[in-house]
Amino acid sequence: MSSHPRYRTILLFGPPGAGKGTQGKILGHIPGFYHLSCGDVFRNVDVNSALGRTFIEYSSKGLLVPDEPTVQMWSQHMHARTVMSIYKPSVDLLVLDGIPRNPNQAKILEKHIKVLKIIHLVCPDEDKMIERLRRRAIKENRFDDAREDVIRKRWDVYKQETYPVLECYDKSLIAEVDAMGSPGEVLIEVLRQVVPVQDAHFGNRLAGEAGKPAAAGKGGSAGGGVAKRASGGSVLDKNSRNGAARPVAGKKK
Repeated sequence: MSSHPRYRTILLFGPPGAGKGTQGKILGHIPGFYHLSCGDVFRNVDVNSALGRTFIEYSSKGLLVPDEPTVQMWSQHMHARTVMSIYKPSVDLLVLDGIPRNPNQAKILEKHIKVLKIIHLVCPDEDKMIERLRRRAIKENRFDDAREDVIRKRWDVYKQETYPVLECYDKSLIAEVDAMGSPGEVLIEVLRQVVPVQDAHFGNRLAGEAGKPAAAGKGGSAGGGVAKRASGGSVLDKNSRNGAARPVAGKKK
């Protein structure tokens, strides 16, 4: 069991190209949210450490790093972020994408994170999403990744290895969001799901409201069906009408 309180977490989940990284980066710029992708962990690994050498051993061969070392690298990265006060567990809701990648990682992560909500970015039209991935790869000069067979292979791996992660969590925690819209349209729907969670567990810092303290170990609220604040709903609800979100009062553009 972890000696520190589990990090209160929202998972961004979905197939390749669904926009997990895009939505995560946007949320990470909002006070009260801290975004971390698994790619950030690997890019910042110390290659001279034991875990770093393990990472190089596998990645240099084009192989996936085993689950235990992957979670260990993630845990060390998170600890460093807390020590440096880059991530503050008492006031920041952690937003993860790219991890867990399979049910075993989800099980290992149980001692580290308390999942309050899962944003499942769904893509009803697989062909359109594959075309989006192809255009993005070409734009970034990753021409090998633009091949349709490569993209479809990534989707197959997701379906076989990553999609079953959803079965590891209570269905009440999962909110489906259509990922086929523009980043702004998707963001509005994501905010409708995550703002009430942030408010309920951390409070509205700008208004001086306190949320629930983090609880060590297992137990406590599961995070599903989070009640709105007694003052009349979430910040987003107060500032959106007919699907159009307006800036939160007190924030300057």
